[in-house]
Amino acid sequence: MTAWSLLAEAATRDAAPDVGLPDAMADAELVARLALEEDGLTDVTSEVTTAPGLNGTGAVVFREAAVLAGSVYADAVVRLAGLAPIRWQAAEGEVVAAGAVAAIVAGRLVGLLRAERPLLNMLQRACGIATMTRAFVAAVAGTRCRILHTRKTTPGLRALEVRAVLAGGGAAHRIDLSHVLLVKDNHWRALALANKSLAAALDAARARGVAACYVEVESREQTQAACAARATRIVVDNQPPETVREWAALARQVAPEIEVEASGGITLADVRRYAEAGADFVSIGALTHSARAVDLALELLP
Repeated sequence: MTAWSLLAEAATRDAAPDVGLPDAMADAELVARLALEEDGLTDVTSEVTTAPGLNGTGAVVFREAAVLAGSVYADAVVRLAGLAPIRWQAAEGEVVAAGAVAAIVAGRLVGLLRAERPLLNMLQRACGIATMTRAFVAAVAGTRCRILHTRKTTPGLRALEVRAVLAGGGAAHRIDLSHVLLVKDNHWRALALANKSLAAALDAARARGVAACYVEVESREQTQAACAARATRIVVDNQPPETVREWAALARQVAPEIEVEASGGITLADVRRYAEAGADFVSIGALTHSARAVDLALELLP
């Protein structure tokens, strides 16, 4: 089984801090290799400004406070660039202070300069996602609500971005389309076009071994239909907290064990209201599609 399929299977479990993710080395090496190849076969600038055999040491400096994430991807970049293993000064998921050194990188200077941008690109992206996630997690602290990512990820970087959410304290959601059923608005329309019932669709998914059956609801009637079809989770989409509270209560009257997820346009300013309204989970697309890159630098040491 591949690392990617194991990561996908983790999303079928109840979201929890210890989702048991596999080693990310295979995906990290693939992404790192592509990142290095984007820069061409040679680094003409570094080759003409350095001397053969010259070594160097660089420090990864956080110019602003942020949560460290993406370290396994940075490790892959330096390994493929022929550098010594990174000496990390902070752990994945740890907040690094502004001005602090998070890592030391050493090796052939030409390789260090070639690795600089791919290394920083991955770290600044992952750290930005983890830092935004940490803010949402802090906003719902003290409630049972968990913060989830969505599939609104950068093509080719989903595993990196999901792991960054986890580093920030978020939980795993649906990783791919194979392991979790999620009936959304267009699937409701597809059911009508195919003259199929929601219950029949969920039964067919369970017959395929799918345990997690989520249904997005936009009305009380759809909420009742989801419960009747034995959905394991309702996803209340684009509704105010008061509606989440009402539909959650309705669903739990019929199916006490059903999970409730809120989604759609939820911000840091109002996420706690959704948690307090009874949402077990809140999914935030902005974690991966709108996180601001953290300001990092690789500074050569004397």
